[in-house]
Amino acid sequence: MTDSQHWVQICALADIPPQGSRVVERASGNVAVFRTHDDKVFALLDRCPHKGGPLSQGIVHGESVTCPLHSWNIDLATGAARAPDEGCARHFPVKLEQGMVLLGL
Repeated sequence: MTDSQHWVQICALADIPPQGSRVVERASGNVAVFRTHDDKVFALLDRCPHKGGPLSQGIVHGESVTCPLHSWNIDLATGAARAPDEGCARHFPVKLEQGMVLLGL
């Protein structure tokens, strides 16, 4: 099976602080790339499904991020808001290769 995904190298894992994020600017909407405390990486549209808050400015905890505007908790793997909230931020494929973060577009 071949990987037909178009991968773009974003940065080194070390460029993203643990439990932090980095923003990739795109004309169709910025992407927030998150790093967890155990070095997993995730990518979401940098827009909370509630009121559009910048998820990249939220607090990363476990595999979630808390929106800085209204404290919605968003699952980093799926983009889904955690109950009782409802909604979903678009998520993007992301992977690590030799310490580099690649984003699937």
